[in-house]
Amino acid sequence: MKNNLYLFLAIVCCFNGVFAQLKLIKYKDGTQVLNGFGIQPTKKSQQNPGILILPAWKGIDKLSKNTAENLANLGYHAFVADIYGEGDYPKDNTEAGKIAGAYKTNFLAYQKRIGLALEQLIRSGANPDNIVVIGYCFGGTGALEAARGHLNIKGVVSFHGGLGRNATRPIEPITAKVLVCHGADDPYESKEEIAGFQQEMRDTKADWQMIYYANAVHSFTNPESGNDNSKGAAYNEKAAKHSWEHMKLFLSEILKK
Repeated sequence: MKNNLYLFLAIVCCFNGVFAQLKLIKYKDGTQVLNGFGIQPTKKSQQNPGILILPAWKGIDKLSKNTAENLANLGYHAFVADIYGEGDYPKDNTEAGKIAGAYKTNFLAYQKRIGLALEQLIRSGANPDNIVVIGYCFGGTGALEAARGHLNIKGVVSFHGGLGRNATRPIEPITAKVLVCHGADDPYESKEEIAGFQQEMRDTKADWQMIYYANAVHSFTNPESGNDNSKGAAYNEKAAKHSWEHMKLFLSEILKK
């Protein structure tokens, strides 16, 4: 069912009887206004772990906001990044593809916007030495770029993100731990790109893992993607729940709480 994941997240959120509240936070890249969303954990700890969330190619959406709320109720500071900024939000898939593609090509600009969002997460109270970056689709690509860009983070999680990179880019050690949650039938990642990514992880001496989910295509975590695998992007309830649990285990292993 379309809204099963959102229901699942809501149930987890209310387990302790408390809901955290998202807050719009405006920040800037030069003169460009950015509109992110921050949220405080319902139960703070001395270690104040933080999670930066990078949305899919259309920008901040329901899934990224629900993810932030759920993470806050698990005890994490969370911030949803605005990569595009006011006046640059895509109106449809065609625009989203063009804009996202530009950031994938100009990866330094992407890394900069991620870094600016990371600063907002830290300002909200997250421990700057206790942070993980996660992302969906285009945001999953961004999570990997955060690792490649040597941002001060403990790890990254990519949900059905783009794995490819320009082969001319230098190979540098990756110190952030890497988790990739990937649909086994995702048509948007070629065997060559997957093989290239895995070789990159070996060459960079990364601590990495890649989990495949059966019968899952692109965008398998998002209930708004429909349920028709033949379209290449579709929601898969089992894969969504399993990948969420895999992420939680990953977080518990590398973040102090």
